[in-house]
Amino acid sequence: MEELFRSPVGRLRIISVLEGISLLLLVGVAMPLKYGLGIKIAVTIAGAVHGGLFLLFLAALFMAAESRKWGWGFIGGAFLSCLLPFGFFWLEGHLRRDQNA
Repeated sequence: MEELFRSPVGRLRIISVLEGISLLLLVGVAMPLKYGLGIKIAVTIAGAVHGGLFLLFLAALFMAAESRKWGWGFIGGAFLSCLLPFGFFWLEGHLRRDQNA
């Protein structure tokens, strides 16, 4: 696990999973709480956490892309994956293969 923190790709892997989980919690838990039960604070909290992780994801993506010399096609695919629920699973597979190569 420690080796994940040592490289830009490893840090991106960690942040992408956290960002993906925060998106799932926002869409799957917080939004139903807000619209189903009227608990608006759930979206406020989950949205803020997700927004912060999204910004970290973007920073980590560009740092990893610079260090690995990725093309704009891969960068665009990675960005799109963070907009889709469960998209981080696709990205994690690609990042793991890239890091092990």
